[in-house]
Amino acid sequence: MKGVRPARMPPANQPCIDNDLDLTIAEAASWLRQQQDDDGHWVFELEADATIPSEYILLHNYLDEIDDALHQQIAAYLRRTQGPHGGWSLYLGGDFDLSATVKAYYALKLTGDDPDEPHMVRARTAVLAAGGAAKANVFTRIQLALFRQVPWRAVPWIRPEAMLMPKWMFFHIDKVSYWSRTVMVPLFVLAALKPQARNPRGTGIRELFVAPPEAVDDFQKNPTDNLAGDAFLAIDRIGRIVEPLFSKRLEKRAIDKAIAFVEERINGEDGLGGIFPAMAYALMMFDALGYPRDHPHVVATHTAIAKHVVRRKQEAYCQPCLSPVWDTGLALHALLEAGAAGDDTAVQAGCRWLTERQVLDVRGDWISERPDVRPGGWPFQYRNAHYPDVDDTALVAMALHRASETEHAHAIERAREWIVGMQSRNGGWGAFDADNEHYVLNSIPFADHGALLDPPTADVTGRCLGLLAQLGAQRDDPEVTRALAYLRDQQEPDGSWFGRWGTNYIYGTWSVVVALNAIGEDPQAPYIRKAVDFVKGRQRDDGGWGEDCASYWPERRTEVKTSTPTQTAWAVLALMAAGEVDSAEVRRGIDYLLAAPRDGGQWHEEMYNAVGFPRVFYLKYYGYSAFFPLWALSRYRNLTRSNERKTPAFGI
Repeated sequence: MKGVRPARMPPANQPCIDNDLDLTIAEAASWLRQQQDDDGHWVFELEADATIPSEYILLHNYLDEIDDALHQQIAAYLRRTQGPHGGWSLYLGGDFDLSATVKAYYALKLTGDDPDEPHMVRARTAVLAAGGAAKANVFTRIQLALFRQVPWRAVPWIRPEAMLMPKWMFFHIDKVSYWSRTVMVPLFVLAALKPQARNPRGTGIRELFVAPPEAVDDFQKNPTDNLAGDAFLAIDRIGRIVEPLFSKRLEKRAIDKAIAFVEERINGEDGLGGIFPAMAYALMMFDALGYPRDHPHVVATHTAIAKHVVRRKQEAYCQPCLSPVWDTGLALHALLEAGAAGDDTAVQAGCRWLTERQVLDVRGDWISERPDVRPGGWPFQYRNAHYPDVDDTALVAMALHRASETEHAHAIERAREWIVGMQSRNGGWGAFDADNEHYVLNSIPFADHGALLDPPTADVTGRCLGLLAQLGAQRDDPEVTRALAYLRDQQEPDGSWFGRWGTNYIYGTWSVVVALNAIGEDPQAPYIRKAVDFVKGRQRDDGGWGEDCASYWPERRTEVKTSTPTQTAWAVLALMAAGEVDSAEVRRGIDYLLAAPRDGGQWHEEMYNAVGFPRVFYLKYYGYSAFFPLWALSRYRNLTRSNERKTPAFGI
């Protein structure tokens, strides 16, 4: 392929050649510049598993808005990603996942695949061996209920009246995460109205059930196996019995409140919550309520969903969301590290695009816990004003500060103010909300995905601490003291930190160690040396680092399939932040990155490198293998050629 650098495997311990380093950085930075959009932003593909493309096909069969040509391209993608176990996995090379397989099988059948074709037989055999479609997760059963493949009692008992519950009760919509909130609210309406998919071809999947679904009486499970889960199961059973006695007037009031919630946050052509599942359920809700197809909300949501489709020559798939703010922030950091100045044309364009998207006037859902804090954050997507992201905000503010502290002073200060205001009581930061730790809700039957909440995490906390440090905060500042205490408490026994949003302990450890360096923690402190030992101990024979998505299961935390450029870059960045720039491990990691094949400025990387919800939903950021290797190589060059400091001066 033109532009591809073949692998160069140097002998062990061979020093990096300065010319190779300079050439690689120059080529990679030039390539990254070429990917910038005319308006100044960067955006790369964001791929999940088979569930989102499958749900795309299901949605359009639900609405009877079938695009056969596009659906056939998605079907080609699904067939290619089928695993050797006969089903579909949550990430490349992963284990069989029942729910993903049920959805993919149904989607393929809806596109016309014959159940007797070999790939369908293999999928069906795997599903039946796993207990059949009745054992699928809650969101899969909701889809099947909408298509009348299972009775509605297969779905946890949910009611729109939940919108009317006061905040002091065990459940309130503000107590769940933003992603759960934007999905649950339209689902409340669908659960009350119980609409039926149009399904114009009458396609069903009864062959995926071990027993007739009408005869199954144990759909609901206790997701946590504790007493609270048993209590919620009892409430589920009682609720179904008394449901006929509910006031229709109260139901209408609740539905109206749910509609108002969705319509306020419809987010134009960027979609409810900026995430595909919320948009899809909103579209089904509008349809169930009788909104005409030319209604502005329906048209806007259709447009938003269409923006998530990636079309290739023979295939297509649907992304779970779009990542332009995150990608643009990371691209700026990589270019600045590679030597771009603040007045560089690409840097200025990227900063301008970002500052125009800072949320300064919308008091989003986060005000539930922080009503006195002024807005000042950035979302993950193009626009998503009700749901700015703490992680994105810290990342972007650090990039703006590095590019020009004076030019972007107002944006940086508003970001700092919002970040400080969003710190949770335990000293950490969550991604979208403060103090979102109502753990009892993980026991409701609906929560079998284990991702209902948005508690503080080490990686996001590291990013926020890094921002504060870069802006001049001191170690004895109250917010810094609390953050440091939280991070020390969160360190794993092996010295690592958990990676909630990137795979996994390598990502978490990098996110924390760079912040500890920035705030002035002694790199020789025992707990930092323990982190260094962890990272060094995970280096592979080829000089790189890798970590499998399976590491989110405690018993598989050390599992790895291969080294990857992205994870190698994180490891090298972490070690350099701990003062290890001259170590043999860093040198071998740099050699690995110089040797690894790449196409211009994008290193070859097949493995998934991030996570939406641990053990449930994984992601592959296509931009990561461009940003992070360039970043690590550039930082190595900067530190080894500096006569002053041997650790980075920035918070990330």
